[in-house]
Order: sequence, then structure tokens, then C-alpha cells
Amino acid sequence: MKLPRRHEGTKSNLYKAFFVSSCLRGVFPVLMMVSAACAPTVGKTPDAGSVMPASIVEPYLQIWDALADDKLNDVKANAGNIANASTALGAPAMKISTSALSLAGAAGGAEPDIADVRQKFGALSEAIDTYMTGLNLKAPEGVRVAVCPMVHKPWLQKGDTIANPYYGREMPTCGNFR
Repeated sequence: MKLPRRHEGTKSNLYKAFFVSSCLRGVFPVLMMVSAACAPTVGKTPDAGSVMPASIVEPYLQIWDALADDKLNDVKANAGNIANASTALGAPAMKISTSALSLAGAAGGAEPDIADVRQKFGALSEAIDTYMTGLNLKAPEGVRVAVCPMVHKPWLQKGDTIANPYYGREMPTCGNFR
């Protein structure tokens, strides 16, 4: 009886190493580029007591205004602007970025569902509120935080009259300022 040699009938470790490395050769650099591009920095986080950056607040207020009026005008673009701006704010703003991307996706469909967009807006609002509270940031001049007692979610808005983005024209004044 002839015994098989060690390399017969099995794949050698060298073969496995070559196969795996050749398969990942194109993927690994892409993964490295994506992780490097997506990795937030911590050096750009605003100082405690400062004002929440306008690069986040201005497009957010455009979304709030549209939803309060039952419209989806430029929601996708403004959510994308928030996602881009939040990456410059460092690791603590990751939730803002992911929530904004989710909102942009919901608003970007062929026929976006306003209820889904409002739900994603709620997640973004909570992320911004948590970020501001956690870092002790102030809202810009003329911007206030309001809360909807029906959905138990906050939002930022301008003006002294409640304009609820979660119910729009159905219940425009539902909510309270904090």
C-alpha cells in the first residue's frame, strides 16, 4: 500500500495564503480607503458652551420648515448637507451623520413616504439634541428646542409659535418649548 504524500489530496498552506491574499488584493485597499475616509476625527468637536455649528443647523431648519408644511422640498439635499457637515465635527457626531444619511435615503425614493421621512427626521432630531446636550452647546440666536408630546421627540425651530414637523398641518401647534 502506497501512502499519499503530504501535498497530495490537500491544499497546502501556501496555496491557501496565496488564494486568500489574491482574493482580497482588490478588496483590502478599498476597505482601507473607506475606513480612512469615514473615520471621524476628534479634533474638530466644538468647545463646550459654544453655539451649534450653522453647517448643521441651517439645513436642519430647512427640513423642519418643509415638514411642518407637509412638504418634502429639498429634504434629501439638506440631509446630505448635514451628513457631510457632521463628519467634520468628530466622533461624537457620528449619530448625526448616520441619522442624516438615513433621512436622505428615506426622502430620496421615487415616491417618498412622508411618515417614514418624519420618523427619520425624529431620529436626526434626537441625535442633534443629544449631541448639543452632551457637549453643552447652545442653539443659534433665534433657534429654540421644542418637544412633541405625541411622539416624544424634540426638534429645533425658529420663531415663537410652535410649528410641529411630526404632524405638519394636521396638528401644527402640538408641542412645547423647552
